[in-house]
Amino acid sequence: MSELVTYTFENNISLITLDDGKANVFSVQMLTELNSALDQAEQAGSVVILAGRESMFSGGFDLSVFKSGDNEKILEMLSLGAELSHRMLSFPLPIITACTGHAVAMGTFVLLSTDYRIGAKGNSKFAANEVSIGLTVPHFAIEVVKQRIINKHRSKAVGLAHFFDVDEALEAGFLDQAVEADQVLTAATLKAEEILKLDLDAHKASKLRLRGPMLSSLREAINMDIEAWKERQL
Repeated sequence: MSELVTYTFENNISLITLDDGKANVFSVQMLTELNSALDQAEQAGSVVILAGRESMFSGGFDLSVFKSGDNEKILEMLSLGAELSHRMLSFPLPIITACTGHAVAMGTFVLLSTDYRIGAKGNSKFAANEVSIGLTVPHFAIEVVKQRIINKHRSKAVGLAHFFDVDEALEAGFLDQAVEADQVLTAATLKAEEILKLDLDAHKASKLRLRGPMLSSLREAINMDIEAWKERQL
């Protein structure tokens, strides 16, 4: 099985890159490898940059798993994805996303679970498109959307599967910054160097203080989703 996630460490910055050669889907393998890379970054005590491949951050969960009918695998993938959002939102170190292109469905929820998001100008699109493919947006994903996307755009994002362009994404809250596509990683590195000047212990404590109530709500939402997913298998 080929490696889907690579980890490198340089100048106190952990670079985690997602690349499956296609849509960067969050399969069980991708999610497991990403968690392992986050383990390495946490052990290194470094600022993290999470990057996608050219023109694609992530197209979301692996739809082939849903189509397989393997309920055990489906539950594993969905649970890993939900827990990843919780982990990233409570991660003790800053996570910057170098969003190199499109972010769709779970790709959007991962993007929204990081601390600072830099997108690529051009034709990048951002969408929670579940309802367009016959899926109800999970409780955990709605909690993630609520803590990032401004109120006037939430219904459009969750209920109408709207595809946001870069300008809309900046206004709605998907992104903090947008640069030319070939400058995304450079901009992320500059931001990481800036963040390294912070007191990272104070960052951790302040982030948890800010997000404490939301993280509690997110944990409840994850438990609700897991119970609902289990019931569908009965």
